[in-house]
Amino acid sequence: MADSKPLPALNGNSMAAEALLQEVFGIVVDEAIRKGTCASEKCHYSIKKGAAFLGLGTDSVRVVKADERGRMVPEDLEQQIIMAEAEGAVPFLVSATAGTTVLGAFDPLEAIANVCQRHGLWLHVDAAWGGSVLLSQTHRHLLDGIQRADSVAWNPHKLLAAGLQCCALLLRDTSNLLKRCHGAQASYLFQQDKFYDVALDTGDKVVQCGRRVDCLKLWVMWKAQGGQGLEQRVDRTFALARYLVEEMKKREGFELVLEPEFVNVCFWFVPPSLRGQRGSPDYEERLSKVAPVLKERMVKEGSMMIGYQPHGTQGNFFRMVVANPSLTLADMDFLLDELERLGQDL
Repeated sequence: MADSKPLPALNGNSMAAEALLQEVFGIVVDEAIRKGTCASEKCHYSIKKGAAFLGLGTDSVRVVKADERGRMVPEDLEQQIIMAEAEGAVPFLVSATAGTTVLGAFDPLEAIANVCQRHGLWLHVDAAWGGSVLLSQTHRHLLDGIQRADSVAWNPHKLLAAGLQCCALLLRDTSNLLKRCHGAQASYLFQQDKFYDVALDTGDKVVQCGRRVDCLKLWVMWKAQGGQGLEQRVDRTFALARYLVEEMKKREGFELVLEPEFVNVCFWFVPPSLRGQRGSPDYEERLSKVAPVLKERMVKEGSMMIGYQPHGTQGNFFRMVVANPSLTLADMDFLLDELERLGQDL
C-alpha cells in the first residue's frame, strides 16, 4: 500500500467520510486479490471456500495441474508461482494434499517443499484424510516430506474412526502463532493472572472460542488401543482395499478407474448391455448413468451405500472408501455380489 494515493481528509464532512471508506475498501480489496495461494486441481473444495471467507476471493487461488493419478505436478506449481509474480501477485501459500477425496492421491511433498523453499512460501498439507497413514510403518512412505510442512491439517475422525468430529491443526511454529493471529485478549474471559498456566486456555487461539475438546477423543482412543493398535487399524483398511481390487479383477463387469495407492477404490460397474461396447458413440454417456441407478437401488434395498461422482472428463464411477477396519473379506465379496445382482438387468 506504500504506493497508494493519499486518502481524502474528513473535516467533519459526511460525504468525505463515505469517500474515505470507499477508498480504504478499494485499497484493501486490491491488496487482497494481489495475494495468492496455489493448490492442486484435485484439492478439496475448502481451499477456495477458505479464500472466500478470508476475503481474498476465490480468484486468488491458483490451480496447479495434477498428473493422471491426481497428484500435484511440482513443475507446474513452480511455473504458476513465476507467472503469478510476473503479473504482480504475491504468492504466500501452497496447499498440498495427502489423500485426495476422490482418487486418494498423495502429492509429492518433498518436491513441493523444495519449490516452497526456493520461493519462500508457506507449505500447508491437507492431510485430513491421509494423515493417519503416518501411523503405519508399512505405508507411511506415502507422506514422505510432510515433516517439512509449515502446517498440517489432520482428521482422526476419518481413517482412525475417532468420534465425529476430531480435527487437528499441527504447526511447525513455536511462537504461539495462533494466539498472535487470533487473540483478542478479552480479559473478562481469558484472565492472565490465573493460578495455572494460561497457555492452556485455547479459546483465544481459535476462531470460534467455545468448542468441544476434540483432543480428548483421540487421547482416549490412543490410550485404549496404543500406537500398535492404531497402526493395525490403518494396515487393515489397506489390506481390505487390496483384496477388493484383486477380486474385481477376477470378475466380468468391474473396471478400475486406476490402480489405487490408498483405500479409495474407484471403479465402474459395466452392466451386461454395455460389455464389449467401449468405443461406441454413446458408451460413455450410457455408462455414466449406471452408477446413479445402482445407488438408488441399493439405498431402497437397504443393503449398502457407495458414493459415486464424475471426475474431470470421466463420467460417474463408484468410489468405495474402505475406512472401516471392522469390515471383513466376506463384506467385500457381498459388495461385488450385490452390485452384480442389482445391475444384472441394466
